Amino acid sequence: MTTLRAFTCDDLFRFNNINLDPLTETGGLGFPVPDSCPSKQHHIHVPGRRINRGEVMGKAEGSVAREEWHGHVTALSVAPEFRRLGLAAKLMELLEEISERKGGFFVDLFVRVSNQVAVNMYKQLGYSVYRTVIEYYSASNGEPDEDAYDMRKALSRDTEKKSIIPLPHPVRPEDIE
Repeated sequence: MTTLRAFTCDDLFRFNNINLDPLTETGGLGFPVPDSCPSKQHHIHVPGRRINRGEVMGKAEGSVAREEWHGHVTALSVAPEFRRLGLAAKLMELLEEISERKGGFFVDLFVRVSNQVAVNMYKQLGYSVYRTVIEYYSASNGEPDEDAYDMRKALSRDTEKKSIIPLPHPVRPEDIE
């Protein structure tokens, strides 16, 4: 049986191919530590196996009293052999529900401009491109840095959908609040 459950420290020892996906930015060793935001780290788990089918990590950002308060998707990844089964949508739905309960105005995420499969999936889930961030992702092997889309989905607290009105011009990483 497959279950959707909160991330625990023991899950750090269940390393598998979802952590090796070149399109998932997972940062350094301390990156996924669940103590920083335990209510927003969930994964799809198969009991008795060392492999995770997928995981989502997120956090709340901004000022609670202002319209910038939102949920942020830090990382979303599904093992290649389990893609196109709706698991990413389930994980995103869970993070959106948590962000809704915490009073967020929107949920946002960053995705490589070249990752059209992910961009299209997020669009199908109701996200839209809010802005382009120039050279957001560092490249390797002498390639140029890559731009990112900052994609957003308004939550019910944003009744006028102000949080998803696209910016007319790209920004640089240092310009992001």
